[in-house]
This record gives sequence, structure tokens and C-alpha cells, in this order.
Amino acid sequence: MAQKLHGTVTIVTGASSGIGYATARALADQGSTVAVIARRQDRLAALVADIEAAGGTALAVSADIADRVQAKAVVQTVIDRFGRLDILVNNAGLMLLGTVEEQDVDDWERMIAVNQKGLLYLTKAALPHLLTAAQDELRRVADIVNISSIAGRQAWPNFAAYNMTKFGVNGFTEALRQEVTQKHVRVGVLEPGAVATELKTHNTEAVQQQLAASEAENIPVPLEPEDIADSIAFMVTRPRRASIAELWNMPTSQA
Repeated sequence: MAQKLHGTVTIVTGASSGIGYATARALADQGSTVAVIARRQDRLAALVADIEAAGGTALAVSADIADRVQAKAVVQTVIDRFGRLDILVNNAGLMLLGTVEEQDVDDWERMIAVNQKGLLYLTKAALPHLLTAAQDELRRVADIVNISSIAGRQAWPNFAAYNMTKFGVNGFTEALRQEVTQKHVRVGVLEPGAVATELKTHNTEAVQQQLAASEAENIPVPLEPEDIADSIAFMVTRPRRASIAELWNMPTSQA
């Protein structure tokens, strides 16, 4: 099968596990050179080894994208190494749950820093290079995919601050899409339902137990990271004439 992304360069944030890890592998399989971004260097090294063992090309960049200087440096590192950037997948995210009354404000600030500021910083730094890539003859199009959540569409108790960050991602994505779509930078938001990842493990043990009990009753079979990676690969491999602005991928038992 032809590799639809041959010659392209991709940045994937939050690539040390879960959706980011699976996405990096999926896009590398399609022929893209993938720069994988996260803080856990050992995980990134393992991912690069997996991609290279399968015949792909990858670069690990350890960084905290919530830091504006580091986020900008990530993009510059990729440009310095590969000379171009065609695809940005803003996947890094944090989900810390609790009531507004009881939750620590520090948890809110951590989520805003990663879910919103990190996405903003990477997008700002990457956009000039994506606009350039959209004008050259390789594909004549470039892509940004922002990973939001079903929590960007629907609110629940205990999710208030997380809801806010993801509703914000949806709004930013749509506004940016309208700004650059005529320049052939496609901007889309992907909203997963429950996925079997590490996302819940940043919460307290009590919250994790509550989530596990709820999911066992209501979502017995969650999605796998590879399901979301497949959706991302679908979005960025459409013909130039087609743009997926929003994709909602849910477990069958949750939809």
C-alpha cells in the first residue's frame, strides 16, 4: 500500500503513551517523519526505537510544552533537523477531576497550562511552517489536528475545569480553521470518548476508583489508543479538496 504521507514531517505531542504513542506509529507507517514530544525521555526513546525498527524515521524531543520557550524550541528543533513541518497533532492533555468547591486551584492551573497553553504555544510556533508547507508541491496542504474530548461537547459534575479546557480547545480550533482554511492549512478537532489510556491515573485513588466503577457499569469496552490514531490518520490523509473539521469517535457502548 502506498504511503500517503511520504516526505512529510509531523509533530505529535503527548507521545510518551496512549493516543500520542499510537498516533506517532500510525503516521510513521504512512511514511511521515515523526517528531515525538513529551517529558518522559525514556518512553520517547522506546517509541523512536519501535518506529525505526519498522523502517520509519522519528526524532525524540523531551520538552514541557506548557513552557512557551520550550514549546517554541520544539518547533525550531524540528525545522533545523528536517527543514519542514507538514502536520501538527496537539495531543498532550491532562484530566484532573473534582468539584468546583473542593478541587485544588493548582489542578485547574495545571490543566489550563497543558490543555490550552501548550496547544496555543505549539500552534503559534508551528503555523508559519505549516503555511509554507501548504504552498509547496509535496501535498499542497498541511494539517493541524487538536485532540479535544467528548468533554468538549458535554458537561458533567466533577468535570467543570476539564470541561472548560476542552470546550476552549473546540472554540479555538474552529476559529483557527476559519482563519487558515483558504490557505490550505486544514484544522480539525477530534473528540474521543472513553479510551484505555493513562489519562485517569493522574487523579487521586478515590477518583480513579469512582471512574473505574462508572466505566465498568456504563462503558464496558472503551476505545483503544489505536482507534483514535486511525481517526487522526484518516483526517490528515484526505485529498487536498477534503477537510475534516470535527470528528467524534466514541465507544459503541457510550455513544
